[in-house]
Amino acid sequence: MNHLVITVFAADKPGQVERIADCIAAHGGNWLESRMSRMAGQFAGILRVGVPAETYEELLDALKHLEGIQVMFAESGIEQSCTWKPIAMELVGNDRPGIVRDISRVLTQQGINLERLVTDVRPAPMSNEPLFHAEAILAVPLTHSLEVLQKSLEALADELLVELKLNTED
Repeated sequence: MNHLVITVFAADKPGQVERIADCIAAHGGNWLESRMSRMAGQFAGILRVGVPAETYEELLDALKHLEGIQVMFAESGIEQSCTWKPIAMELVGNDRPGIVRDISRVLTQQGINLERLVTDVRPAPMSNEPLFHAEAILAVPLTHSLEVLQKSLEALADELLVELKLNTED
């Protein structure tokens, strides 16, 4: 069984996921995991599929020809043994350009990977000013000091004037 990571992008409308799933199933594929979302009238997703070697190329071709759906493929890498600890991070603050860049820079400098990132901007309850919200799962190497991570993110939060919380509990 080959594993394939597929990215899909299309105009949002009912039935898009069904069309993709139908194509995968018709070629003996097994939908293993996915993350999908609708944003600004567009539908985007990433999924991992297991597919028998004998139908692998046929599935790729069939997915490429789904009308109105753009697809990209990557062969799934081998999952490494768990050498990192997941840490939840939440951030709220006045919206301004560069928040994601600044936080991701600090994380990258420390060798920390963003496993998941969900952001949005919504009005503050009392003032209606735009507030930036982010929720993330960080993949922190087991050898990395959580105290060092906490201090560097707190320093950045002070500089950006945002509230930042890390959940380091098991």
